[in-house]
Amino acid sequence: RVSWVSFADRLMEFPTALLGVALGTVLLPGLSKARAANDDHRYSKQLDWGLRLSVLLALPSAFGLWLLAEPLTALLYHYGRFSAYDVTMTAQAAAAYALGLLGLIGVKVLAPGFYAHQDVRTPVKIALAMLVLTQALNLLTVPWFAHAGLAYSISMAALCNALMLLLGLLRRKLFTPEPGWARFLFQVLSANLLMAAWLHWTGTQTWLDWQAMSGTPLLRAVHVLWVVVAAAVIYFISLRLLGFRLMQLIKR
Repeated sequence: RVSWVSFADRLMEFPTALLGVALGTVLLPGLSKARAANDDHRYSKQLDWGLRLSVLLALPSAFGLWLLAEPLTALLYHYGRFSAYDVTMTAQAAAAYALGLLGLIGVKVLAPGFYAHQDVRTPVKIALAMLVLTQALNLLTVPWFAHAGLAYSISMAALCNALMLLLGLLRRKLFTPEPGWARFLFQVLSANLLMAAWLHWTGTQTWLDWQAMSGTPLLRAVHVLWVVVAAAVIYFISLRLLGFRLMQLIKR
């Protein structure tokens, strides 16, 4: 069971590192510079940009990890002594991790907001509280979901962590959201639902038996690739049709 959670954790860590760590690394110097210049508007605007970009990219990553948990697990691990049963169990944990992906990435974006103010204690205190919360949640989730309960507990604690950091920034008036968040969330959620419909449909196709393709790993890789590429195309075209301009966010 520990191995199943460990393998699923690696799947979760890829988008977390690729998006969260990258955004946090990019944001911290700019936030620190804005804080040193006492430019509160620029500081808040940069945080707003980081949050929007994280939502834009983390949500489809979460849906993808959730709905493609089995094919991704099969593609990466279903070889040798890693059995079909191991694929199923690992995929369950990976899908549970998907629930908290937005929180895990959000923490990487929000914590630098405190670091730029020379406040390391607040994120650490919140992280310690979330560690206690995770252990408490394990008492509830593990009896119901077995090994996947560990991943559910981590996911829920990550969402709470990000929420506490956000509320802390708002309460101290260090961050003021820019206008247009309601429309932005509607566009992103709508595009994600359309993409999720595609992923769900491909996941129900009997001819895409991911575990049965263990003897043809190259063919399985090709199938996973075209499903993922098609999902990305659907997502960004849907955003464009809904009126979202990606370049405007990037230029900010």
